[in-house]
Amino acid sequence: MNRLVVLGSVNADHVLRVPHFPRPGETLAGHSYRVVPGGKGANQAVAAARLGAEVSFIARIGADAIGREMRAGFAEDGIDVGAVEEDATLPTGIAIIYVSDEGENSIGLSAEANGALCPAMVQRHGRLIAEAHTLLLQLEVPLESVFEAARLARAGGTRVVLNPAPAQPLPAELLALVDLITPNQTEAELLTGVAVTDEASAAQAAARFHQMGISDVMITLGAQGVYCSNTRQQQLIPGFRVEAVDTTAAGDTFNGALLAAELAGLDFPAAVRFAHGAAALSVTRLGAQSAIPHKEEVTAFLDGQQG
Repeated sequence: MNRLVVLGSVNADHVLRVPHFPRPGETLAGHSYRVVPGGKGANQAVAAARLGAEVSFIARIGADAIGREMRAGFAEDGIDVGAVEEDATLPTGIAIIYVSDEGENSIGLSAEANGALCPAMVQRHGRLIAEAHTLLLQLEVPLESVFEAARLARAGGTRVVLNPAPAQPLPAELLALVDLITPNQTEAELLTGVAVTDEASAAQAAARFHQMGISDVMITLGAQGVYCSNTRQQQLIPGFRVEAVDTTAAGDTFNGALLAAELAGLDFPAAVRFAHGAAALSVTRLGAQSAIPHKEEVTAFLDGQQG
């Protein structure tokens, strides 16, 4: 099957816009408070689905109104939600997000039902993983469950993509199961020991990842673009400059868009360009999933860039 399976988190994002991030003991007057769907796993699943991929989502929500509302929203985006399970005792995960006037964000998480996405649940959906083309993972659910999903994918011949966020140390045994890794600068430094600031240091970090057994590496460098490295090419592919109002889901949009483009048959440079375009559009809008564009919007944006 030419299907993408995403395993990851679902959060209700409580978003407040503030002039700057609060300092210790400081009380700020914020505005534009909203509760919106989020979670890195959910964001990436929604991005991939809106941008053309066939997506199945493995996740855990609470038996509450917000979780059920989000699951219904995933289905409206065309996502297969048969593996989005309810937890009878824990609420849906939450995130508290401050968005500054500069468009940057500061996030606090409480895993709640995400923390109950256990290896046994992953095993229940092992056939779904084994029959997929690609499995996309992040790190907002228990690490042992991420490991189990990667192990099942490798055993079934499914490509394993890891977005190693939020940043944390990872065992070599997990990294050895990964085919493509997509860290940002902070995550790349934590995992390789190389401080990534430019193309040269990104190349050094990518070499470390290759030594760990990872064949494809894409390190996001913010405004500089994305450094891509595999046996065929090593290059920095620049992104698009736009006026950012909220960067909350930029990385998630990039990951979902990249895999949607690859699964649609785009060659590597075109897939990265498509992902750059989707991420650029997302930061011009407020929210996480509410900011993720559809395929037609990205195509129009890219056509405008060519013009």
